[in-house]
Amino acid sequence: MGAAELKSGGSLSAMEGSSEKEDERKQPEAAHVIPFSPVTIDISLPLHQMRPHIIYLCQDLFKKWSPLDESVFLIETVSGGVTNLLLKVSVREESGKIDTVTVRLFGPNTDLVIDRKREFQALPHISAAGFGAELLGWFENGMVQSFIDARTLSPSDMKNPEIAKKIAGQLRSFHQVAIPGSREPQLWNDIFKFLNQAETLKFDDNEKQATYESISFNEIRAAIDEVKNMTDRFKSPVVFSHNDLLSGNLMFNDKQGILYFIDFEYGSYNYRGYDIANHFNEFAGLECDFNLYPDKDTQYHFFRNYLDPGKPYEVPVKDLEALFVETNTFRLASHIYWALWGLIQAKASPIDFDYLVYFFKRFNEYKKQKETCFSLAGKYLYSSSST
Repeated sequence: MGAAELKSGGSLSAMEGSSEKEDERKQPEAAHVIPFSPVTIDISLPLHQMRPHIIYLCQDLFKKWSPLDESVFLIETVSGGVTNLLLKVSVREESGKIDTVTVRLFGPNTDLVIDRKREFQALPHISAAGFGAELLGWFENGMVQSFIDARTLSPSDMKNPEIAKKIAGQLRSFHQVAIPGSREPQLWNDIFKFLNQAETLKFDDNEKQATYESISFNEIRAAIDEVKNMTDRFKSPVVFSHNDLLSGNLMFNDKQGILYFIDFEYGSYNYRGYDIANHFNEFAGLECDFNLYPDKDTQYHFFRNYLDPGKPYEVPVKDLEALFVETNTFRLASHIYWALWGLIQAKASPIDFDYLVYFFKRFNEYKKQKETCFSLAGKYLYSSSST
């Protein structure tokens, strides 16, 4: 789900990343120092009231703009997400050249579901490796990045075989980026953190409180233990993962045929199978129409181009089968993660979206798919152990 649709002072330096694999992308040495501004912008303000604060922020971060008159700044809303507000800022400089950046404002209370420290540490290295927009500056409750001239994909776009091929190939490259720090997978740490928060909520609205009290946290905890025990048996490779690869976090330039990943705020080291499964779950869109989950042929097309983008049809069938089972077992973990996320957001987020309904849609889909996914996993593991 996440930040795309409906979803301390000083400076930051992009350091050189290390790699343990020969094919991992090399990270450039010490790129430039990224400017920081202590400005905080009230995301609840209407755009016309926010405008002078955005201009001040840009002039504080980028000194070449500090002498410019406010009239040369054009500010437009690009999207309002479930966690962020994205603005496009265009500036007509004295030379007549128009420079454009994007300003991303973090929504209130997002620190409950997003580890901003982890994001701040990773983003300069992701940017230096050539993914997403270039990071240009930070401020207290957001960031400024280069403008990407592309359209945001829709869930139906992800079914397009050519676009799916590009997503798979780029995800393979993304999974080879080295981010300094611990390489421990974060999935279960994050899920248990969410669970601990979700168990202690209190709603002011009596109807919401009654709905909340109908939830069995013993059932959720048992579900987490079961899925963790099953997925652990696959020994899925641990890679730096996007963890929120929904359509709103994918942009495409149709003229140039270039695909972009954006919004890495949920990024962390995680299981390969989880990152792919989470992407497949997002075929359902915000409406959670899980009938749109990709069928086996669609998944195999993705797997071929993920495992060997250069020679996709030479990928051995056994490798396709293994990744199919791995992915469709982690599918269950994705539902639990975002169900708990929705429960926390139901209390914390001021955005007009029914997060409680979203919780039940995701957790009910987990329950619906559990038997099928566990049966698939069990048969595969049994056959693998007996050969």
